[in-house]
Amino acid sequence: MTFGFTPSAAASKSGPSAVSAIPDSGQPPTRMLEPAEWSAAEIPLLRNPRDVVSGLHARHQPTPAMAVVAVLDQEERVRASASFARRSRVADGWVFRNALLAQLRRVIPHDLRRRTPVRTAVLLYCRDGDGRWTQEDGAWMWGLRDACTLHGLRCGAYITLTREGWQVVGEGRGGRRPSAGSRPEDLAGAEPPAPSRTGASASELLRRVSAR
Repeated sequence: MTFGFTPSAAASKSGPSAVSAIPDSGQPPTRMLEPAEWSAAEIPLLRNPRDVVSGLHARHQPTPAMAVVAVLDQEERVRASASFARRSRVADGWVFRNALLAQLRRVIPHDLRRRTPVRTAVLLYCRDGDGRWTQEDGAWMWGLRDACTLHGLRCGAYITLTREGWQVVGEGRGGRRPSAGSRPEDLAGAEPPAPSRTGASASELLRRVSAR
């Protein structure tokens, strides 16, 4: 799979690595999407989800409670991506939306001036448990949809990564590899994740953003 990137002024200011915190809203998890609502939204299908998942896994090497948001062009090539750890104890779509939007603004310019979105954002979330839908998944789905609207992107697939493997929610497509505990595959064009920042607090060292 071929990886590419679109530089942005925001990304250049923040450098190759950036840090983002997800605040704890302290509110009940009311902003989420049920699987039926997600399916009704007619989220565009990935032509080759395994390639997308394997590429993001090789680049970011996510661990449980880590999210990877990526922007794909019309050829399904990754133009920019960012990974960060969840810190909120509450599964609230509004909190997740703000975290995703902050990452998108850092790594790629918005497309709000376009009448129709030409780029698609997908979200890979690594978590404990099995591949069955959870309320946490519903909150991430709500957050992804809203963040895409605010950044002028098409809302794409939401993918879970567990010890059992990966699964595209609402599509019934998945596989055993990669998984939350597997080693990254040796993919042509895939780059290692950016190193963690040093000289930061312990909480900052748990968060990593990689923009290409």
